[in-house]
Amino acid sequence: MNEVQTQEVKLRDDQWQMLEPMLTGKQSDPGARAKNNRLFIEAVLWIVLNKSLWRHLPQQFGSSSTVYMRFRRWTECDFWRQLAQSKMEDRELVLMLEQIVEYGDMYTQRIEQRMVRKARKAIYKSAIGAAKAIKPTRRAQCSGDESTLHWVGLVTS
Repeated sequence: MNEVQTQEVKLRDDQWQMLEPMLTGKQSDPGARAKNNRLFIEAVLWIVLNKSLWRHLPQQFGSSSTVYMRFRRWTECDFWRQLAQSKMEDRELVLMLEQIVEYGDMYTQRIEQRMVRKARKAIYKSAIGAAKAIKPTRRAQCSGDESTLHWVGLVTS
């Protein structure tokens, strides 16, 4: 049986010290409490760098649905991009954040494509339903002369 190799991602202490003051949910933020920002970022990095599904997130990172929803919120408000574009000296950390931004953009694009497909499907289904609701009218019986004139008109034009 093949075991999938996963890349373990841990922020170094110096990287964390650069990031921590920029994050929401720290002790100094009133009303916004994140249990563990560092663990959350490491969980997102694990998903991104391992190109894995959210449901495969190891239990050590907590609930995959909680991490996913928080990732989505940060993506929707462009917070990852703000972090990546902040002036940090650590090139490795900036590259990791840029990978998260790329992943977030790709994920957002997929969600938008699904919404477009869903809307098109709804339009199609409503058009089919409307077409089925219309009862076909019986064609009025034409006399032989009208029918012949119709075909002659089509052939000569």
